[in-house]
Amino acid sequence: MQTTIIVFRQASHNLQSPKLIQESHNTNSKIIMKLFAATALFSALAGASAFTTPVSRATYTPLSMSTESAPVEDIAEEPVVIAEPEPVLPAMSQSMPFMTRPVALTGALAGDVGFDPLGFAKSEEDLMNYREAEIKHARLAMLAAAGWPLSEVFDKKIAAAFGMQPMLDSADRVPSLLNGGLGKISPFYWIACIGISAAIDSYGIYRSKNIENYSPGDLGFDPLGVLPKDEAGRKNMELAEIKNGRLAMIAVTAFAVQEAVSSKGVVDETPFFFFPLMQTLHEYANSGYIN
Repeated sequence: MQTTIIVFRQASHNLQSPKLIQESHNTNSKIIMKLFAATALFSALAGASAFTTPVSRATYTPLSMSTESAPVEDIAEEPVVIAEPEPVLPAMSQSMPFMTRPVALTGALAGDVGFDPLGFAKSEEDLMNYREAEIKHARLAMLAAAGWPLSEVFDKKIAAAFGMQPMLDSADRVPSLLNGGLGKISPFYWIACIGISAAIDSYGIYRSKNIENYSPGDLGFDPLGVLPKDEAGRKNMELAEIKNGRLAMIAVTAFAVQEAVSSKGVVDETPFFFFPLMQTLHEYANSGYIN
């Protein structure tokens, strides 16, 4: 605007001279044309800026370590597995508290109460061998503990039914090393017993070498399917078997010693366990025990 006013003032000042008027007119026209061109260019730039997106300057902040971590969503947390502490083995034997616990007896086997006063089991391999032998003797002892008194009850009756000589002696005692009378047994009976025992033993050795997680005495014998399948039930069954087997080994030994000392059969010493009550009372009455 100031430039326009100056131009018009200069034009009015030079109106007196035609030549100057003409020159001034030409000069003013050029100036006005330049002003219009500048005004049009500015208007065009202003209008174009209305259709553009304003660009804001990005601000940069220096990186810094933050103690607060941003929350992370949708990340599955892995379950934390806490390992159970290993059981601490006692230093002293459970069965013999005045002796230290044998190293090989860790309580893993059923019926393990740390009883090894002579130190037979020096390693785990020795322990498995002794447990295998114990299981076999326990099973034989359970059969003998039942068969011993039953033979004294029924031997004479069965022999009389088949017209044979009874194996019991005159005091109704079973043939044994202490009682004698083993010469009455046929050699074929002993051969059959040894053959069956060897076959069972060979089968057990085969299973111990070819069955994974083999436990001593596991012959796979369960014709009635009564053995439990779960771990806890199997442990209880193993414990019951070894306890009854140990008791049977003691009982058979006691039978032999008792009959050798008393010179009388077991069933005659304790008839209450093997004969009907009335029959026992009648025999006691006739013998003078009951008046």
